[in-house]
Amino acid sequence: MARLHRRTFLGLTGAAGAGAAAAVAGFSAAPAWADPRLADNPFTLGVASGDPLPDGVVLWTRLAPDPVAVDGLGGMPRRVVPVNWQVAEDERFHNVVRAGAEHATPELGHSVHVEVTGLRPGREYYYRFRVGKHLSPIGRTRTAPAYGADRRQLAFAFVSCQNLPTGHFTAYRHLADEDLDLVLHLGDYIYEGPAAGTLGRPHLPAAEIFSLADYRIRHAQYKTDPDLQLAHARFPWAVTWDDHEVENNYAGDVSEDPTQSPESFRQRRAFAYQAYYEHLPLRRANIPQGSDMRLYRRLTYGNLAQFNILDGRQYRSDQVPAEMDDPSRTMLGATQEKWLLDGLSASTARWNVLGNQTVIAQADRDPGPGKKLPDDNWNGYAAARQRLFDGVVERGVRNMVVVTGDAHCSMVADLKQNFDDQSSRTVGVEFLGTSITSGGDGSDMDTRGTEWLASNPHMKFYNARRGYVRCLLTHDQMRTDYRIVPFVTQSGAPVSTRASFVVENGRPGAQADTA
Repeated sequence: MARLHRRTFLGLTGAAGAGAAAAVAGFSAAPAWADPRLADNPFTLGVASGDPLPDGVVLWTRLAPDPVAVDGLGGMPRRVVPVNWQVAEDERFHNVVRAGAEHATPELGHSVHVEVTGLRPGREYYYRFRVGKHLSPIGRTRTAPAYGADRRQLAFAFVSCQNLPTGHFTAYRHLADEDLDLVLHLGDYIYEGPAAGTLGRPHLPAAEIFSLADYRIRHAQYKTDPDLQLAHARFPWAVTWDDHEVENNYAGDVSEDPTQSPESFRQRRAFAYQAYYEHLPLRRANIPQGSDMRLYRRLTYGNLAQFNILDGRQYRSDQVPAEMDDPSRTMLGATQEKWLLDGLSASTARWNVLGNQTVIAQADRDPGPGKKLPDDNWNGYAAARQRLFDGVVERGVRNMVVVTGDAHCSMVADLKQNFDDQSSRTVGVEFLGTSITSGGDGSDMDTRGTEWLASNPHMKFYNARRGYVRCLLTHDQMRTDYRIVPFVTQSGAPVSTRASFVVENGRPGAQADTA
């Protein structure tokens, strides 16, 4: 493509906008704004990229000059706005390789999702947006290597559970300093409750959220955090949800609140899913259809890694303790369960990574002969877990690694085909990552950690500080570093590596790296 310089880019809006109204007319009832003139900066929520492929990536922003406006529209008029974008090989945009215009519509909260194609595999790129006189911050992203390419190493991190009133997102500032190819967010991107906290970061609206406007405001409020913006701008992300993006501990169409009918809860879920899509770098294939949204998907990094991004909320059976042993219960739903096992068995990658929401290892809290198991994670869906583990063994799946969020602590466990028989086959490893802030400052050890380590011989590590997990994959091994911050109730915390573990190729099980 011909080089497109900054001056040319700054002149694009009028030309692109003139022909854009007709293209978007079939998708929005709002009139087009061919020459948008916004008094205030519309890029208050920053930029992001996600779901990289060998030839492209999703670029995201949302126009919101007043991000927490009470109507949920972000201070934007009900008009279709042309948004110009550029992708370059250099941060100064001397060599622009792709450019175009998308249209931000009021129906989707003036969010922008650009599915860029025609890029080179395994390359770093820079991107930005423009509306009228306003330029966005510059983001950096990376494409995946070519399918089947001999990738020698891959660095990624995974995160979860960022509760705004509970703490500062300092861990994201440290994460932004890492050298990564990808960031996985495993759920609880926002929290739906009315918490205010004591740190000057109270939730908006100041109540539990139910409407589309509510969810938009809450997402936008989180997106104004500068540390979160920085981490999004540095790396491509692949995201999935857990429960708090909608409601605590919901299961499929069933609310935790018995006063919510399935019909009213599905409407709430539809609003929550739409706001989630509007605020994250997801593809058009992920656009919600009412209260349904296909979020599980697969990303491949050459011959080195396959990432299976799971959805453990939308299709699960209800949490009914009396039915925990029912063999018909499901965590993923039959369709996703089959998709996962078929994909694992067909994988040619060295490492098969599952991006998973809730703890999958047996997590007994009774050190005695009995069992005390939770019902909201895979422990409440033991038959579904057994089907997965048996399928992995029967199909000869190698090097399965499960990375997990939700629990607000760090834990490492070998995954046994039969947890009640520790001599049974180890089918994979689980790395549970702590929260960004949820749970407050935390501690090195707590009651749950003491009980887990005493009751579950397959568990090898526990910590309850906040932070993120950094992973390095090579053909020979996977190295995992638990990066923690000592506090989140004040800003400016340092980061350190609390523990490191290694999984060797072809040898299931995690070993502590004490070097």
